[in-house]
Amino acid sequence: MNAVVHAKAESRHLLSGNEAVARAAWEAGVRVAAAYPGTPATEILENIALYPDVYSEWSVNEKVAVEVAIGASLAGSRALAAMKHVGMNVASDAFMTQSLAGVVGGLVIVVADDVGLSSSQNEQDSRYWGRFGHMPILEPADSQEAYEMVKRAFDLSEAHETPVIVRMTTRVCHVKAMVVVESGRIERQVPGFQKNPQRWVMTPANAKPRLPLMHQRDRALREASETSDLNTLSSGGDRRIGFVTSGPPFMHVRETFPNAPVLKLGFSHPAPLDKIRAFAAQVDTLVVVEETEPLLETEIRAAGLEVRGKDVLPRFGELAPSVLRPAIKALLGEPHEVAARAQAGLFPRPPTMCASCPHLGPYFALSHIRNLNIVGDIGCYTLGAGHPWNALDTCISMGASLSMAHGMDKGRGESDEKKSIVAVIGDSTFLHMGMQGLLNMIYNRGNVTVLLLDNRSVGMTGGQENPGTGQDLHGLPAPRVDFAKLAEALGIRPERIRTVDPYELPTMVKLVREETKMEEPSVIITNRPCSLTDRFERLRAYTVLDDQCTGCGNCIDLGCPAISVARRETVTAKSGKTKELVFARIDPNTCTGCHMCVETCAPDAIVQPEPQNRVIRIHAHG
Repeated sequence: MNAVVHAKAESRHLLSGNEAVARAAWEAGVRVAAAYPGTPATEILENIALYPDVYSEWSVNEKVAVEVAIGASLAGSRALAAMKHVGMNVASDAFMTQSLAGVVGGLVIVVADDVGLSSSQNEQDSRYWGRFGHMPILEPADSQEAYEMVKRAFDLSEAHETPVIVRMTTRVCHVKAMVVVESGRIERQVPGFQKNPQRWVMTPANAKPRLPLMHQRDRALREASETSDLNTLSSGGDRRIGFVTSGPPFMHVRETFPNAPVLKLGFSHPAPLDKIRAFAAQVDTLVVVEETEPLLETEIRAAGLEVRGKDVLPRFGELAPSVLRPAIKALLGEPHEVAARAQAGLFPRPPTMCASCPHLGPYFALSHIRNLNIVGDIGCYTLGAGHPWNALDTCISMGASLSMAHGMDKGRGESDEKKSIVAVIGDSTFLHMGMQGLLNMIYNRGNVTVLLLDNRSVGMTGGQENPGTGQDLHGLPAPRVDFAKLAEALGIRPERIRTVDPYELPTMVKLVREETKMEEPSVIITNRPCSLTDRFERLRAYTVLDDQCTGCGNCIDLGCPAISVARRETVTAKSGKTKELVFARIDPNTCTGCHMCVETCAPDAIVQPEPQNRVIRIHAHG
């Protein structure tokens, strides 16, 4: 494929791993990039979108993003798809087959594993996909390597006609470092799609002849890994322990044991077993340091080498120096420090929703209605499981709430017969993977009340756009999904589709009570934007009149972080029973004037003070 390389001049920039990936994709001549937002990978596409010569989009889910990238690759363009680790599960149906068929233009899948569970529901090792799908894996250890390896990944992809996985972790994605970059971009000629049904139509008859070719490619990739300069050896004088590692654990190993030899695998799959065997002969004990599963360790042991790994190191979490040092010291039989007792830290501050969050109203309503089983989903509204609402009973994966609620309805136990089932899902999550669950529920005559919380944003990952916001990735006008019409098209009767302002708490509570009593599926759609987006209109803050506050604490139950406890008082009734009164205050710097708290206050002690006119004094000088 012909390519034109513009003149290059090096420069240095402070970049996160995600920013480095975006820069490398642009320089490598990527023409199409697609993703679905998900921490820690979100910023990859947000930064690619800053380059006008790359088509970039927020796709409705990760499977669609990979399929968009596959289509661009088959047309001859270099393409990239980005996602977090759980997104690889969604996308796997597409890339598992495409690995067999192969690619034309370079196709790179950047996956960000959330080692340590910073913002995810599980800790997953995406290196399995390379082995499962016969795809090479590159593992950068810092921003500079993320930049370099993404560029190399496209060359590797085209040289072997295979998708390539670049496995990042939170530690690489979000940590910034100085990166030496080039100013040039490779402009590539795109030949367009070349028809070849025997290769691209993956029927059994066409797929079977591709199997030997894929295994032949595996052998070629292993040879490439053996000779790759991405696999490097750092010598050290203390040869009692030799480390084999990849990605951020390399940094931890070098920091903790600077005098030990280390074989660092940037091209980690297929593993360069011959190089590892030669390295093992130079050290007394071979230790594999990998996050999180013992993949390399198992492969090295299967090759007949003695190796230590997860028998001394944990299979979860980051392998930081504080974890490595005592484990390896114990292995060497050396005295090692015992982990100090945790000292009392700051008062715990669990995550909560924002002031004026439109999800506060629905959860306030759910927390005040009895006999509900509430099935949750992935998003800001997952926080409804916490205090003070305690109004979420399950949360598994994106889009699962509707299907799980349907299953809960069909599998009711005797204790559930009098309970109504509610599924809570956000707008982006509904479009990502929830629509099929609603369709299935309607088709199979389920009885679930769906709370579709439309805040016109992919809120938890930073307010990105989706097909329900009316704007695309670049902020340009785009067709906006009408959720009420969509629900009706899927089969919900119009009478059972209710749209409500979540700030109107009495109406919110009334609708939830009504719809959960129905003997058919229904959908309640909220319609306030996320309070952290430009679509939100901030109003004047409210305040509490101390002389009128009765200490009922109803406003506290709303869960708004702008409202806090000013003081508590214990009173004793004539009967001798005691009661605690909770008096509230509102932070004027946090309150955005949404008025939800006003509707919880019976004595009308929450008011919006009149704005004070500023007096400007002008001094005349004679």
